[in-house]
Amino acid sequence: MATAPHWHPCTEEADELGESPFWHPHERALYWVDVAGRRLRRAGAQGAQSWPMPSEPGCIAPARSGGLVVALRDGIYRARTWGGPLERLAAAMHDPATTRFNDGRADPMGRFWAGTRHERRDQPLAGLYCYSRGEWRQMAGGALTGNGLAFSPDARTLYWADTAAHRVDAWDWDAQANRLGARHVFQQFAPKPAGWKPGDAGYGGRPDGAAIDSEGNYWCAMYEGGRLLQFAPDGRLLQDFAVPARCPTMPCFGGEDLRTLYLTTAREGRPGEELRALPLSGRVLCARVDVPGRPVDFVDD
Repeated sequence: MATAPHWHPCTEEADELGESPFWHPHERALYWVDVAGRRLRRAGAQGAQSWPMPSEPGCIAPARSGGLVVALRDGIYRARTWGGPLERLAAAMHDPATTRFNDGRADPMGRFWAGTRHERRDQPLAGLYCYSRGEWRQMAGGALTGNGLAFSPDARTLYWADTAAHRVDAWDWDAQANRLGARHVFQQFAPKPAGWKPGDAGYGGRPDGAAIDSEGNYWCAMYEGGRLLQFAPDGRLLQDFAVPARCPTMPCFGGEDLRTLYLTTAREGRPGEELRALPLSGRVLCARVDVPGRPVDFVDD
């Protein structure tokens, strides 16, 4: 049985809505975004740094030739140096007045993926998009908040969650052809009970960001549930880890041996009583784990 993580903060400054963490192996640095704070973050040998963005950064990924690919509200951008110019690669396919990019990452083939979040949350208009060779392609849709994107180590399964629906789906995936096949429900979580409010019992949260470890297990942050879940590829729950923040948002693996688990969290809009009881809310948490993760994938450019 895995050892329960011993969490501790690895950043001093809290984020409003931390998301999209990845460990950069060449720089030995952790990157992530503060969506609501409209900034990119990184922490390494030079300490923690912030870079203000012109709009909400939904997700980021490292580029193979250096720098980052950044999904902002209205499109995706290339940042070749930290703090340097932002070059727009492509406009978004969605209406940025009502929808923004959310969770995303690079795939093992070097393509960039990003889901969206329909902010009115009254229609299932969020989708999953893949950018490659200068063009967007919509891969899935029918969601309210696209989240939990991950790829199995053998590149044969793609995972994607609809946070509002409390569901994670899994597709058969032909990575070479970039074609999605059969789809099934990987996890369906119980909805929020009627009348539930923060601090009440009886709600386990909803699926937010995710990561895959070297054994193909799916690690899922449960927003408002204060926990991180580890599922086997066949859907069995392996571990349920308590988190000292009500709203964990996304895990990633890093460090030299990929056995440091990083976890972004949120404090945006949380009740004062909750923040006093859980003062690490909004900080990036880290812990050592038994099973290493997979190295980050880079965008080919």
